Amino acid sequence: MSDFIQSASPHVVAVVNGPNLGRLGVREPEVYGHLDLEALRGDCEAWAGQVGLKADVRQTDDEAEMIRWMHRAVDEGTPVVMNPAAFTHYSYGLADAAAQVTDAGLPLMEVHISNPSARESFRRHSVISPVATGTITGLGFFGYHLAIEAVAHLLEG
Repeated sequence: MSDFIQSASPHVVAVVNGPNLGRLGVREPEVYGHLDLEALRGDCEAWAGQVGLKADVRQTDDEAEMIRWMHRAVDEGTPVVMNPAAFTHYSYGLADAAAQVTDAGLPLMEVHISNPSARESFRRHSVISPVATGTITGLGFFGYHLAIEAVAHLLEG
């Protein structure tokens, strides 16, 4: 995928999603619900528009690609809403890249559709949370709404 949407106004927020989120609606609907990635894209675009932002929603199963998206966010001054999915628990490379986002003074909100703390024990540790601006878990797609609102709030300040 090319660079994040380029626009001086409204500001862009990168909404990046990790592995298996392209399988929303198919994978574990009892945990993740029946809506799919396109529904999430539409919701994020609408929520971003409500707060004067434009959402660039992406999903990848490739750790290196997600790391490159963090580098691009730093280079382009783009705030990030990130659902790192399984990368949450072990990707120190992604954690280092995410730290560059917050080190650059950009908001980085970590979002999880489910509550990892209420699931299997291996899901209870995040290498992303310590470098994120904030973390929202367990609220389904609504967590993205809150994360986008948080980004808008932080950009105002």
